[in-house]
Amino acid sequence: MSLAGTFWSLVPAIIAIALALITKEVYSSLFAGIIIGGVFYAIDAASGFTGFLTHVFSDGLVGSLSDGGNVGILLFLVILGTLVCLMNKAGGSQAFGVWAKKHIKSKVGAQIATILLGLLIFVDDYFNCLTVGSVMKPVTDKYGVSKEKLAYLIDSTAAPVCIIAPISSWAAAVAGFVTEGENGISLFCKAIPFNFYALLTLVMLFMLVFMRFEYGTMSKYEKALEMMSNADEEAETESKGKVIDLIIPVISLIVLCLLGLIYSGGFFDKKAETYLDFIGAFADSSASTGLMLGSFGALIITIFFYLIRRVLSFKDAIGCVPEGFEAMVPAIIILTLAWTLNSMTASLNAKQYVAGLIEGSAAGLKMFLPAIIFVIACVLSFATGTSWGTFAILIPICIAAFPEGGMRIVCISACMAGSVCGDHCSPISDTTIMASAGAQCNHVNHVSTQLPYAITVAAVSFVTYLIAGITLNLGIVVSGIISWICGLALLAGALIFFKKRSAKK
Repeated sequence: MSLAGTFWSLVPAIIAIALALITKEVYSSLFAGIIIGGVFYAIDAASGFTGFLTHVFSDGLVGSLSDGGNVGILLFLVILGTLVCLMNKAGGSQAFGVWAKKHIKSKVGAQIATILLGLLIFVDDYFNCLTVGSVMKPVTDKYGVSKEKLAYLIDSTAAPVCIIAPISSWAAAVAGFVTEGENGISLFCKAIPFNFYALLTLVMLFMLVFMRFEYGTMSKYEKALEMMSNADEEAETESKGKVIDLIIPVISLIVLCLLGLIYSGGFFDKKAETYLDFIGAFADSSASTGLMLGSFGALIITIFFYLIRRVLSFKDAIGCVPEGFEAMVPAIIILTLAWTLNSMTASLNAKQYVAGLIEGSAAGLKMFLPAIIFVIACVLSFATGTSWGTFAILIPICIAAFPEGGMRIVCISACMAGSVCGDHCSPISDTTIMASAGAQCNHVNHVSTQLPYAITVAAVSFVTYLIAGITLNLGIVVSGIISWICGLALLAGALIFFKKRSAKK
């Protein structure tokens, strides 16, 4: 019996995710999934024990670490860790905390500031996670926001923001998967109003903050810090650092990463035969290369800036490199194992199996297809831990199945929304791992506290896609208006219900 291209191809990822949630230990859980994937591959290929070892270690672990794109992301992580260490040692983070104390007066204000900063950094989700975490953690610590809540705020303004921003690495990825002649960025923009999961996630963030309550396991961590909101009041010490010592590195990072992305897309190569404009270069950019180059440039600027300001010596600045690397080791290990697990499921043709499911459901279920595609994208992204891999397999299918019209736009948006939803929920998602690293939060705690919130929005989005599919015959604009009214009403009703329930407890 062949295991590739069947339900068995998803089993390694399912087991890894289940073990992580049950044992609350992510390293061994991911490795167990990798081992099972290697066993399945060896059975399917009849390659024996040597084939198993080769596939797990040479093709899997070594293959993940030798991939140029993956190495670029790891270097980006190390450089960002170094930048955070530099900002802390120079006193920039502390100075920002002092400034924030004068301007941000409450726990609500600290959370809103975190959300707004996350909305502003829409270029890339990795960049978003680590930058927002490093900048806002001192402030959220002061006002008693738990690491788990900070990780949720970061994660919910990373991928959900990037997937609705036309100028982002995610928009570039989606545009790259549109292969039938249509302008990919144009199709991406048309789908934004129907990306219910991403938009409703952002709406929910503000509603939760202003309604001032938590539910699920998040409430446990938040209540534990209610009496600690002023813990940092007495911890102020003398420092040469100023707010500008945080602002200059962050602005340098944003500007240079943006320039790095369009550079990797060929924007500055005007002599090339296929010269691309700004939008075209962004669509053809490499997030790995662009972010690596941009962050390295920001690191050089930051070191020289601190030397000129005399807030750090050269020896102390260089000493931040190993410290930054050490801080990112947990995220690097989890990312490496997650990439390896993804390669195991890919070698078992998991994506082709899911693609077959969606193609088989197309006949006779047209009005329910947006909701069906949303669920399938959720499952595939959750099991593999990658939104982009889900885009790669489902977007071409949606384009082929629906050559034009409103159904194509809604189904494309359902594919993107479902991919982000699965990515948001999955403990093996790189974005989820980055959010944990940015908030310095235990990874399994982040996943378990975020899951009830993500599932709430996912359930509301599923119903909203059902309504969108049923009302499309009234026209795409009318369908959109009806769907949004119903979606917002359902989300508000769900949160009111959970608030009353938590108040009774």
